[in-house]
Amino acid sequence: MTSILVEGETCWRKSRADRFSVIVDAGAFFRLAKSAMLKAKRSIILIGWDFDTRIELTPDSKDDEHPDKLGRFFEHLARRNRELDIRILKWDFGLISSITRGETPVHMLRWMFSKQIHLKLDRAHPPMAAHHMKLLIIDDNVAFCGGIDMTVGRWDTRDHLEDDPNRRSPFGGQEPPWHDATTCLSGPAAAALAELARDRWEMATGERLPPAAVEGDPWPDDLEAEFSDVEIGVSRTSPKYKDREEVVEIETATLAIIASVKKSLYIESQYFASRRIAEAMANRLEEPDGPEIVIVNPKSASGWLEEKTMDTARSRLRDLVEKADRHKRFRLLYPVNDRGTAIYVHAKIMIADDRILKLGSANLNNRSMGYDTECDVLLQAGEDEQVLRETILRQRNDLLAEHLGRPLEAVEEALARNDGSMTKTIDTLNQPDQHRGLKPVEHRPLGIDDEWVAESDLVDPERPSGVRYRTSQFLRNKFGRRMFARHA
Repeated sequence: MTSILVEGETCWRKSRADRFSVIVDAGAFFRLAKSAMLKAKRSIILIGWDFDTRIELTPDSKDDEHPDKLGRFFEHLARRNRELDIRILKWDFGLISSITRGETPVHMLRWMFSKQIHLKLDRAHPPMAAHHMKLLIIDDNVAFCGGIDMTVGRWDTRDHLEDDPNRRSPFGGQEPPWHDATTCLSGPAAAALAELARDRWEMATGERLPPAAVEGDPWPDDLEAEFSDVEIGVSRTSPKYKDREEVVEIETATLAIIASVKKSLYIESQYFASRRIAEAMANRLEEPDGPEIVIVNPKSASGWLEEKTMDTARSRLRDLVEKADRHKRFRLLYPVNDRGTAIYVHAKIMIADDRILKLGSANLNNRSMGYDTECDVLLQAGEDEQVLRETILRQRNDLLAEHLGRPLEAVEEALARNDGSMTKTIDTLNQPDQHRGLKPVEHRPLGIDDEWVAESDLVDPERPSGVRYRTSQFLRNKFGRRMFARHA
């Protein structure tokens, strides 16, 4: 497999991570983030699409020593450490959603005048674009990067229980099952993400934050380092805005992963709506010895407008891919829990063979490829890094085990029996007498209005107005035959 970590093309920066772990579902993330933030000495930077001061970080466990609601927790941290500086950057449009869902403005107003807790709104983007990256940086020494926002409706465990009493809205209402993922890393790679966070803060506010420059190890308690001393690529999407140049490293990396995968490509994404990504998959599926591709999506998008646009685009692109899938190696699936309730998939993960793991905030839609701000981290194993390759593959198998409701060992045994085939393993372990599993996404019939909005710029624009797509020369040089075979 050709190396895809190329600075200036598929990533912004390559840095070593002393420790690197994948965290699945927000119940674990909130708990571990709380543990890390309690160790902060000088700096906490939280950058996201949204956050909500009312959420409880650990609703499933009692904590008498520290407040559990996010707003009060931040104020508690500031009171007990007067040298701690807390910076929160939130998408400006998210303020409207905060007000409409009843979030109290008390904390926000107080923080706008606080000397320790600083809340700012990010509006440094083209019209209707979103600030979508999700970063949490502690003392520049530990960083979380992934797809989970600290807001309502995210908390869940890997069991995705029906009517989990801990999965409640601030008003006490039952929230649906929710699947998500993020990463935690330390060392120079965490410092690189801290620099990116400061860059974004400066872009949004005009203020340049100094590095934390403090010794310490805020690595969260009880988090095992799954990977040690590995090279991480940090990839971004950033649209052209004023004098800022366009950055499409995530799109370039995604296309390179699809072009370079050999046997299996496992994907979790909130959407499947990028025609360019779908065509790249179709190219590989047409090959006689091409890879299997399994995409885990939600059953449907959230809300009427997204259903009308994103689900319609998914239906059209699914038809495109399945037409090319003459060898029947493609699956588009959604997970359900033990009661048969659909689990909403918000995670953004790609795992290619046992060589590449990409995880972050970017979905397989146009906005994530060139219109919103995004951040992903990538890990690639070399040919002779056998332990690293086994660990990457175990991550994929563990996700399959969660969705299938089976022990990891059962999934690995089924994979061994099926010569490593994901699709055959899923078919084998999806038992008709059990609700928990992966179900095929149903075909959506398209009406005249659906055809009109399908793949339109209404909700999912590809680039800001006046900015044209330019094919990466890196992709043409490295993967030209696989990337552009359908257009030759």
